[in-house]
Amino acid sequence: MKALILAGGGGTRLWPLSRKNYPKQFLKISGDKSLLQQTASRLLDVMSCNDIVVMTNSKYKFYIKSDLAEINNIVLEPVSRNTAPAIALGVKYCIERLGCSEDEVIFMCPSDHIIRPSDKFAGYMLSACEIARKGYIVTFGINPDRPETGYGYIRAGEMMEPAEDGTECRRAEEFTEKPDSELAKQYIDAGAYFWNSGMFAFSIKTIVGELNKHIPEVMGSWSTSFEDMVVNFSAMPDISIDYAVMEKSDKVVLMPLNLYWNDIGSWDSLYDVMDKDEQGNVKRGDIIAIDTKDTLIFGNNRHISTIGLEDCLIVETDDAILIAKKGEAQKVRDVVSKLKDADRNEADEHLTIFRPWGSYTILEDGLRYKIKRIVVNPNEKLSLQMHYHRSEHWVVVKGTAKVTVGDKELFIHENESVYVPKSTRHRLENPGKVFLEIIEVQNGEYVGEDDIVRFDDVYER
Repeated sequence: MKALILAGGGGTRLWPLSRKNYPKQFLKISGDKSLLQQTASRLLDVMSCNDIVVMTNSKYKFYIKSDLAEINNIVLEPVSRNTAPAIALGVKYCIERLGCSEDEVIFMCPSDHIIRPSDKFAGYMLSACEIARKGYIVTFGINPDRPETGYGYIRAGEMMEPAEDGTECRRAEEFTEKPDSELAKQYIDAGAYFWNSGMFAFSIKTIVGELNKHIPEVMGSWSTSFEDMVVNFSAMPDISIDYAVMEKSDKVVLMPLNLYWNDIGSWDSLYDVMDKDEQGNVKRGDIIAIDTKDTLIFGNNRHISTIGLEDCLIVETDDAILIAKKGEAQKVRDVVSKLKDADRNEADEHLTIFRPWGSYTILEDGLRYKIKRIVVNPNEKLSLQMHYHRSEHWVVVKGTAKVTVGDKELFIHENESVYVPKSTRHRLENPGKVFLEIIEVQNGEYVGEDDIVRFDDVYER
C-alpha cells in the first residue's frame, strides 16, 4: 500500500489563525504536532516513510520539509487544480518514481483531520486495502451526530461482503455536497446517510480506469511522462475527485468509521475537539473570563477579558480579531472573500512569515520604512541578494551573525550593528548553535518583498 497526502489546501475556514500562505495543516492546534504531522504519524502505523507521497504546491515546499523531514516523496503542483488532477498526478508519480504496479493499492487522505484512536484507524486502513484489491473504491463514512452543513453526505445502500476481519462495508448510492440545514436534518432523520470524510482507497488500475471513463480531460496527458504531466498540469480542469469520479462511479463502497473524526472545518469544529474548563470555555492565552460560558477564546500576544458572553468565538492574532456566534463559523469564508476583494494582506499572510531559514515578523510598516524582527535558525543562511530601492540596518539582539556586505565578511554580536547600502550584495547567516535574532530597519522609496535579486540560494528559490 502507498499513501497520497493532499496538503495543498489554502485554509480559509480557520481564519485568522489559518491564512492562505500558512494554512491549517501546518498549525499545532491539537497537541504538540501539526495536523500534517499527525496525519503522517497515522499512516506510519501501517507503512514506511518511502510509501508516503505528499501532494502540495511550491509555496508550501519548505513547510512540508520542516514538518516531515523523513519523507522524501514530495510532489509539487505548479498550480492549484483540486483533488482529481492531484490524484492523477500522484498516481503517475507512484508508477514512474516508486515502481508501483497497477495492482498497488493507494490510500488517499487530506492532511488536516483529527482521528482517534490511531491504532483503530490503522485497522480500518488495512481492511479498506483488502476491499480495494477487489476492484472497488473504498470511501470512509462518518456516522453523523448533528445536521452539519459544512460536510458532504453519502447515502449508504445494501450491505456487502465484509472484510476478512468483519469490518462492515456498504454500497455508496449517492454523494451530496454540503446541504442546507433543512436538508441536512432530513438526512439525519433518514438514518442512512454518512458524512463524507474525503478519504479513499483504490488500486491504481481501478482509479485510472474510472478517471478515463468519467473525466478524460484529467487524463489527457496520462500517456506522457510524469515530468510532462507536471508541465501540462495547468491545462487540467479544476475539479474535485468527488465530482469527477465518486458521484458517477458504480465501484464506490462505503466503510463506516466507528471512531472519533473531525476535519476541523470551522471554529465550531475546533471548539468541539479542545479541552474545556468547568464553564465549557476553551481558553488559550492570557485570558480572564467573567460570567462567560461555552465560548472559545484564542489569544495571541494581547490580554483578553470577557464579561457575560455565551456561545461565542473569539480569535486574536497580531493583525486581526474574529468575534462570532457559535454556529455561524462557516461564514468566516465570507470574511476572507471580502478581504481578498479589498486586496487586504490579512487574507493571505500573518505578520510573522515563515521561511526555510527561519522567520520574520513585521513590527511596523510605514511610508518609506519597515521594521522587522528576523529569526535565523542555527546553521542556516539567507540568500546572497541585493535590493535596488532600499537600504537595511541590522542590530543583533541575540546570538552571533555572520554578515556579507559587498566584498567584506564580518561577525556581528549582540548589541552590535551593520549597515547595508542600496544595490549592495549582502547575506545574513547564523553560524552558531542558538537562534539568531536581529532587528532590521529598511529605508527607501519602495520596501516591498519583491524588491530582491538573488545571486545564490541554498534553497533554490
